[in-house]
Amino acid sequence: QVQLVESGGGLVQAGGSLRLSCAASGRTFSLYATGWFRQAPGKEREFVAGISWSGAHTYVADSVKGRFTISSDNGANTVYLQMNSLKSEDTALYYCATNPWNGVPPTTIGGYDTWGQGTQVTVSS
Repeated sequence: QVQLVESGGGLVQAGGSLRLSCAASGRTFSLYATGWFRQAPGKEREFVAGISWSGAHTYVADSVKGRFTISSDNGANTVYLQMNSLKSEDTALYYCATNPWNGVPPTTIGGYDTWGQGTQVTVSS
């Protein structure tokens, strides 16, 4: 059984940076796509970024493009989300998710079958 554990969230001032980690256990990230999503209070969960198992394909939502970067370390079974120039509207619970798919990472919730518990990111203005 695959398990995902997110870490790295916290409280940061606007303009600051955080790096989130998504560590997998039970299997490796090989041949799996991994995505980051976020959900703010009262809002729907939305796609943030995704990466293919090889790292050859990455996709970042327009709302965070130029500020967020997704990367992976398959040897460490970990996917990262580097978040720079954070804004108050980035405040949300951030989740990572995986799916056995070795193509372009899905951008929808239904494209992933395993989810972590989330890590809270709070940006103060």
